Amino acid sequence: MSDVAFSWTDLGDIIEGRPNLGNFTKVEVYRLMQYTMRAVLEAEYGDDECRRLLSRAGKISGFSFCQTKLDVSLPLNSFVARLHEKLEEMGIGILRIEKIDAENLRLIVTLSEDLDCSGLPVNGYTVCDYDEGFFAGIFECYTGKEFEVKEIDCWSTGDRTCRFTINPI
Repeated sequence: MSDVAFSWTDLGDIIEGRPNLGNFTKVEVYRLMQYTMRAVLEAEYGDDECRRLLSRAGKISGFSFCQTKLDVSLPLNSFVARLHEKLEEMGIGILRIEKIDAENLRLIVTLSEDLDCSGLPVNGYTVCDYDEGFFAGIFECYTGKEFEVKEIDCWSTGDRTCRFTINPI
């Protein structure tokens, strides 16, 4: 899937490494890492390349997430239901399916209370590039086909949820 060396095991043994603090942290800590990294990437490479790199990283993580946390043998509706459960269980966000065309593998989904932008100030542009890649990686892993995911609504554009179109390429 990728020319980047990454394995879920690279995340380490969190239970052993954090016996007192456990597996969870505050969203501010995640955003601190993401938005400082984003600022550096934008300064070094410009906005378009920054978005591309964040999406690429998201795709790698989505593919690995799917391999590790989901059952790709399930039919689409069951797979999406399990994805919803897993995203909520892990505190990533609340997934809702607005439209699903199972025959053509086209979806419109929302992700509310997401890690990336829920509660951000309105700035007039979408910021969930990582999430676009994350969903693309999940559905590529599930189907073996590449996907284009586009965020069409975002908290930072004034919407109260993020909305994505998911389409095979």
